[in-house]
Amino acid sequence: MVVLGIDPGLAITGYGLVEEREGRFIRLASGCIRTAKDTASPLRLEEIFNGVEEIIRRYQPAAMVVEKLFFCKNVRTALQVGEARGTVILAAAKNRLPVFEYTPLQVKQAVAGYGAADKAQVQKMVQLLLALSRCPAVDDEADALAVALCHLQHRRYREVVEGSRRK
Repeated sequence: MVVLGIDPGLAITGYGLVEEREGRFIRLASGCIRTAKDTASPLRLEEIFNGVEEIIRRYQPAAMVVEKLFFCKNVRTALQVGEARGTVILAAAKNRLPVFEYTPLQVKQAVAGYGAADKAQVQKMVQLLLALSRCPAVDDEADALAVALCHLQHRRYREVVEGSRRK
């Protein structure tokens, strides 16, 4: 199963495609969609939309996973992230791709085993779980891979629970 994780933002939208194969997690691709600060907001959102659509077309993931917007100290930043998030979700809907959402706590627990893990701990676990030679250089890319891993971990858990219910 191939999962597309997204860490939405107006300036940088991180993405990560992770496949679970024979019990192992494999990074197929990851990176960032960057938009220029001096470009009008609607055009930046269009760039994000087009970039996500291209990723969906190229890799044909089974699902998209986005971190829930939990809280933000800066209202303007929260609004921009919300707009980017909506754009990403629209790209998924247009392509009939199911969308799953997890809180930052759920992502940290699934990836690092500890809900209060810091960014460095989560990034190190992303590196280990995906057998990467080094941590992703950009936080947004690492966060996108982490949210994809979270979904795959939760999927494993759901399969075990559903299997035990059938017995």
